[in-house]
Amino acid sequence: MAAPVDSACKPGAQRSQFNTTSFQKRTRSKLISIPGTRPSVLNGQLLVSTGVTSLDFLLGGGLAVGTVLLIEEDRYDSYSRMILKYFLAEGVVCRHELFVAAAQDNPDDILQELPAPILDDVAIHKPAEQPRLSCEPQDSLDAMKIAWRYQNLPKVQCALASSSRFGHYYDVSKTMEPEIRQAAKCHRFYLPEHPAQSSSTHSPMLESYTALLRSLQEVIHREGFDVAASMSKSRNILRIGLHSLGSALWGDDLSCHDNPTHRHSLTAFLYGLRALLRSSLSVAVVTVPSHLIQDRALMGSITRLCDNAIALESFKGSERETNPLYKDYHGLLHVRQVPHLNCLASQLPDHKDLAFKLKRKQFSIERLHLPPDLSETVSRVSRGELAGGGAAAAASACGSGTSGNKHLDF
Repeated sequence: MAAPVDSACKPGAQRSQFNTTSFQKRTRSKLISIPGTRPSVLNGQLLVSTGVTSLDFLLGGGLAVGTVLLIEEDRYDSYSRMILKYFLAEGVVCRHELFVAAAQDNPDDILQELPAPILDDVAIHKPAEQPRLSCEPQDSLDAMKIAWRYQNLPKVQCALASSSRFGHYYDVSKTMEPEIRQAAKCHRFYLPEHPAQSSSTHSPMLESYTALLRSLQEVIHREGFDVAASMSKSRNILRIGLHSLGSALWGDDLSCHDNPTHRHSLTAFLYGLRALLRSSLSVAVVTVPSHLIQDRALMGSITRLCDNAIALESFKGSERETNPLYKDYHGLLHVRQVPHLNCLASQLPDHKDLAFKLKRKQFSIERLHLPPDLSETVSRVSRGELAGGGAAAAASACGSGTSGNKHLDF
């Protein structure tokens, strides 16, 4: 009776040997976990915050690691410099390493101007309706009604915000405490401290750009920001801030002549910079005084060499500064370039009419929303003035036509 039992067990044992296989279920590769980063829901790219939540929303959730953000400076370099300080301040709070390069201001002076972070309970902006007071009369509420042609229109949501919070908020009226600022590791490149060295080989780049690129490469290799570096220690992000490239302070003549001698110097540097960032855990923000560069074709090449590009147009010193239509804003923001990363087609912003404002404590980007119209009385007055002005213009045109033959351009 024992033999049949033994023979019945042997096939099962053989089947168990054949079931052992090396097949493993394919799983999604594990992303690098670094504080202050998150993967993109669009293409899986690792993102960092620029420090400006509305700008993160505009860029598709944040700034992708390994990319370059180009900021075309406003005429007085006020708001572009502020965005750069937001970017560096976010790196300090997230314990990222910094690399700051400048030709005019010492990088230490830029770091001392970083805005102070705001506490979480103060920073979260939740749109909520104001509670109605019990003592408020009903007549005063009923009296505040808008025109009938606007009451059925949906309310315009001007703020650019995401459902999930990413990054921190900062108070531009205060500077960051030295204890917080000194806790972050910062690498500095101040051009006057790096004298030009004669090179035997002919290079399309200026000596200033060559020294800057060489210093960046040394920091990336020495501090272990290479993607191919060993994973023995915890990884971190290098935030690179390059201020006012292309200006005469860097020895570049792009903004000085219509036909500059070093025409391809900045483009060659950006080409090398982007190649360096693609193979490292680094992200860069570059500011360029585009309003001083006369060659628009060259400026287009500079824009295309960067992954993201925005332009700031300040109202300061222009007619729009006193225009009542723009009283709630300080300038316009134009999106020049959007990234094409891990996708066939990039995501374009929903709205192209964008403006920025500097509140008492915060810099924000909003959808440009102008008021519908002035009051009915003012409209009548303006129509009367237009009619009177048109009649006067017609009379003057007739008078000039009788006196002589003049060419009128419409």
